[in-house]
Amino acid sequence: MRHAIRFLLGPDARTIEACDPTLTVLDWLRGPEQLIGTKEGCNEGDCGACTVVVVRPEGPSGAERLRYRAVDACITFLGMLDGCQLLTVEHLRGADGTLHPVQRLMVEEHGSQCGFCTPGFVMSLFAMTKDSPTKDLLAETGPLRTSASPIDDALAGNLCRCTGYAPIVRAAERALAAPEADTFDAAHDATLARLLALRDDETVAVSGPKGRFFAPATLPALVDLMAEHPQATIVAGATDVALWVTKGLRVLDPVIWLGRVRSLRVVGEGPDHLYLGAGVSLSEAGTHLAGLHPDLGELFRRHGAAQTRNAGTLGGNIANGSPIGDAAPALIALGASLHLIGRGSEREIPLEDFFVAYGRQDLRPGEFVAGVRVPKLGPETVFRAYKISKRFDEDISAVLGAFRLTVDAGTTRQARIAYGGMAGTPKRAVQAEAALMGQSLDPAVIPAFKAAVARDFTPLSDMRASAAYRLKVAGNLIERLIHEAAPEAPETRLATVGAPAHA
Repeated sequence: MRHAIRFLLGPDARTIEACDPTLTVLDWLRGPEQLIGTKEGCNEGDCGACTVVVVRPEGPSGAERLRYRAVDACITFLGMLDGCQLLTVEHLRGADGTLHPVQRLMVEEHGSQCGFCTPGFVMSLFAMTKDSPTKDLLAETGPLRTSASPIDDALAGNLCRCTGYAPIVRAAERALAAPEADTFDAAHDATLARLLALRDDETVAVSGPKGRFFAPATLPALVDLMAEHPQATIVAGATDVALWVTKGLRVLDPVIWLGRVRSLRVVGEGPDHLYLGAGVSLSEAGTHLAGLHPDLGELFRRHGAAQTRNAGTLGGNIANGSPIGDAAPALIALGASLHLIGRGSEREIPLEDFFVAYGRQDLRPGEFVAGVRVPKLGPETVFRAYKISKRFDEDISAVLGAFRLTVDAGTTRQARIAYGGMAGTPKRAVQAEAALMGQSLDPAVIPAFKAAVARDFTPLSDMRASAAYRLKVAGNLIERLIHEAAPEAPETRLATVGAPAHA
């Protein structure tokens, strides 16, 4: 084992031989490092004031490139930086004190007033200018100011009370319209070499007064650790687990982080399915799933903010078992299966069977989620996924409905329908499915469908929605699907980058 966490803080190497397993990057920066440009706002990954950029080599072996990802320092544990470069707002200015182009543009466009949120905005803008998919998307979509601009997506996780956002957006437009080379571009190859040199197959094991932190690098090492510590807290992106610490003040010991196991980040494609490793980020998963259907890309685009999607993983979103997680209902409707691994065992189960009851999943001691197999859609398939939330961006679903229907000559031959937010687990609506079988997909089926949904679910009332609202919305979604599936489909959605609103 390697008893140290190794990473780069800006240009400087850092070796941490002892720390608590849940020490956050934010507390470490503002405490021992005295880098106080990174601010604490919400301390739960909602406001973006603590945004930093984590740089990792990504891509096939021998052809890696550096990828710059904005993440929330308040819900990232320090051990999760192993093998990475961490950049804060202090690292952007030149050695002679000159401002980075995004900082200069923020000044020129008057993008800051009180200044508290400004470092987070600057880091999100910096990551956006380094993000090749964003630049490619802009080239495809033309004018920057659309209702679903990549600028809006990049900044949705940064909140500001003062400026009204327009000056910040103008700075972003200028940064993307005329990108400028910077010191990070010049140092790319050298930084890449330094980060690749930090890679090894040793299991990281460090500890502090509050417990132990493990980070295996291989699947066999992870299997052994899970067998030795079956009660350990498994962390992938920590976007939910970190709140147990920052809000619930829980002490977690030990913690096993999965981020170094490269085999959990594989993406594979067969003629009839897509396989996504459990460690694939929500950002990357959304890109691949959008290739199956635009609704999946749109669903993942609204999953938290960019910072959350960059850190969170598909496997973590599923293994968390939340009844309001966004991924599970859509994947259940698609007929996805879950790949599970433990010591001496490996199995694949239908995703819907993984969720046993609220807070309970079908995981044996020492077993973990390794990946998801997602069937592709056939030519006669109608698929829709609808997220209903109070806010359009960065909000948790009140109801999420997903529909996969096989329609032949206007008649529904097969139906898979799943909802989130309607029960203690993501769940199929089996009676609603039966109500559609053999029926034409037209308004005549709506009353029977709504009655069936009311038999399928007895939802709860909470801060996000009342039980009555949830039932009404869940029933109404079939009406929306019927309208959108019509030959002359009306526009029913906010404009979306990269796909027709009714695709």
